[in-house]
Parts: sequence; structure tokens; C-alpha cells
Amino acid sequence: MKIVIIKYNAGNIQSVLFALERIGVYATVTANHEEIASADKVIFPGVGEANSAMNSLKENNLNYVIQSLKQPVLGICVGMQLLCKYSEENNTECLGIFNEPVKKFNSDIFKVPQIGWNNIYDLQSPLLNGIDENSYCYFVHSYYVPLNKHAIATANYVQPYAAAICKNNFYGVQFHAEKSAHVGEQILKNFIQL
Repeated sequence: MKIVIIKYNAGNIQSVLFALERIGVYATVTANHEEIASADKVIFPGVGEANSAMNSLKENNLNYVIQSLKQPVLGICVGMQLLCKYSEENNTECLGIFNEPVKKFNSDIFKVPQIGWNNIYDLQSPLLNGIDENSYCYFVHSYYVPLNKHAIATANYVQPYAAAICKNNFYGVQFHAEKSAHVGEQILKNFIQL
């Protein structure tokens, strides 16, 4: 099985590679269009700022490649946000696979960004098989996807929001699966087995 991690300027690629190796899976890191298109599974990680990440994708025409993928694709953190239509982070037009906005947490009470462990619930996807309700995952983010019909897991910080989303072959998790201990490893295993 060929697993590809998309290489662009916003990936936490090393930690994703290490997490996959811990579950006995080896991945290729590439920006090559043909390699991405021919992969069995594609992981789209992200750390950093939405606008510069989108610009990096566009410079290499990776935006079109991602939009055309038919195999299972997993967006992680900013990778998930970029799968949405629009981000309030620097007024960014994203990939539009999910017709959803990405909004900034607005709170005088809660510290933004959310950094640390938070529980996920309302789990409803094969991606989350074997994960208990209210399991803890590791989050680092100032922006979130509101609850919507594509939500397959919910988290609560400032308000409830989509912790994971799914539409057809596209999956996204707001938390860092690669840093979420055994829960994250199970999610990565589930993704590989989809």
C-alpha cells in the first residue's frame, strides 16, 4: 500500500512520519502530482497560517491535485481547515471541498489559541472505530470549523465545534492525531484501513 504525505510549506511532516512508523506504516513525503494521485491514501498535514499555506499549495498547483483526489484523504489541523471553503485567518479562500467556513475563537474568558488535551464526543465514522466517547486528543488552534452536517466528532472550547469532518473520501481532524497518543494512533490505523 502506498501512503503519501503532501509536502508543502505548512506541514508538521516529521511528527506525522514518526507516528506512522510507530504503527508500522511507511509513507512517502512528496509534492509530485503523479505520486500523490497514484497513492492509496493521502495525508495532508498542516501547522501554521492558512493564507501562506494556501499560497504554497497554489505555487505548486497542489490545490488542483488535492481537489481531484478520489482515494481517502486525511487533513490534519490546518490541513483540515484548508479543505473548507473559506478561513477568517487573513481572509483566505481555501480548497472548498467542504462548503464550510473556518472561524476564529472569540472569547474574553478562554485563552486563545486552545493548546492542550480536549475530549471528543458524538463519534460517528469508521475513522473513529475503537475510540471511546470523550477520549482525549491534542489540540493547538485559534480557528475552528463550526458544527455542520459533515461533523463526525465534536469538541467543546468556547463553544461546541467540529473536531472531525467527513465528506465522501475526504476526512479532516482538527486535533493533531500524530500527537494524540494511543487515540491518535488508532485513528491513523483506521485511516490506513479505510
